[in-house]
Amino acid sequence: MHCDPRFARVREVFERQFTDGQELGAAFAVYHRGELVVDLWDGIADRHTGRPWLRDTPAFAYSCTKALTATVLLQLAERGLVDLAAPVADVWPEFAARAVTVEHLLTHQAGLPVIETPVPVAEFGDQPAMAARLAGQEPLWEPGSAHGYHALTYGFLVGEVVRRVTGKSVGELVAAEIAGPLGLDLWMGAPDDVIARAARITGPARRPATPAPEPASEPAAPREAPGGGDVVDRMAAAARDPESLMNRALGNPAMRLLDGGANHPVILRAGWPAAGVVTTAAGLAGFYRALVAGELLRPATLADAIRPRVAGPDRVLVVDSSFGLGFMRPSMTFLMPSRTAFGHSGMGGFLGLGDPEHELAVGYVMNRMADMVSGSMRAYRLTEAVYASLPYIS
Repeated sequence: MHCDPRFARVREVFERQFTDGQELGAAFAVYHRGELVVDLWDGIADRHTGRPWLRDTPAFAYSCTKALTATVLLQLAERGLVDLAAPVADVWPEFAARAVTVEHLLTHQAGLPVIETPVPVAEFGDQPAMAARLAGQEPLWEPGSAHGYHALTYGFLVGEVVRRVTGKSVGELVAAEIAGPLGLDLWMGAPDDVIARAARITGPARRPATPAPEPASEPAAPREAPGGGDVVDRMAAAARDPESLMNRALGNPAMRLLDGGANHPVILRAGWPAAGVVTTAAGLAGFYRALVAGELLRPATLADAIRPRVAGPDRVLVVDSSFGLGFMRPSMTFLMPSRTAFGHSGMGGFLGLGDPEHELAVGYVMNRMADMVSGSMRAYRLTEAVYASLPYIS
């Protein structure tokens, strides 16, 4: 493990979260001004076998994938192959919702957060088939009039645009133009040898009967939800209701149909462009390092991509969210110590972020999930410690 002494408080937080029983296995990596200053890992990769977490242990990082997918599409836009302002139907003629633009897909404004017909397991590896299910659907709201997190459909929609333009999947382009050239341990569609050493995701730890108080430096959990009412109560109600837009968006295609869910080789191989990346912490941080350094997108392209396009009540997640072109911005769903950070979280607590102003890139992966309603403060605590270290660096 490596930790620059100037970031010693980051290591302290990382170790404390293991001591407190919050982690099973995890890794955290930070680049500052292009230098890898933090590269930490510890714990157990598989609680059933006791296999230890190693530096090259990758994990399925859920929606951290969306930032990679956005980058692939933005690269195509830079090359003049995709017009973000154009209707999706221009490149995908079967797509019936003519008012939906490519930008609407990136900003979660398309109104298509749910695949209305159940996706069979046999189709999990067939992204064009899942995209075809969406092609004929009517948007749930007028495209561009509101936003709601397209938890899984984001990937099938954006991925089909990429496939129509290039003839390749997002995962193929990530391998050819991002992970391969940069030498990153990062896959959108993992090969068998990577699957064999991947961490196995496990459920949340049981809460103690009397939880210890949180440090005063952490942000208080927001209580009031958009539209009134208690945010925790409303999120809990949505999580309990199988017919809520939240559960419908998160639950089809249903990973739970496979033994082990996200641990199943079918999911790890599938490379869904919304939730499919398998990566180490250093691999995820390395992706953001390259973004911030202008190696994957022109600086002007990135600056425009992280400019908030939508902010406020999210029709799917219940609370406020904010998005640029495929990237999350600080909000109730992307808690950040810095307003200049951008990136994407992953269900259960995963995090990837960049910050051009502070020349930072961060990756956090683990295998003990946090529950949806309470969320996870682990990534926030680590990131807060990173930013707290910066005033002492010249």
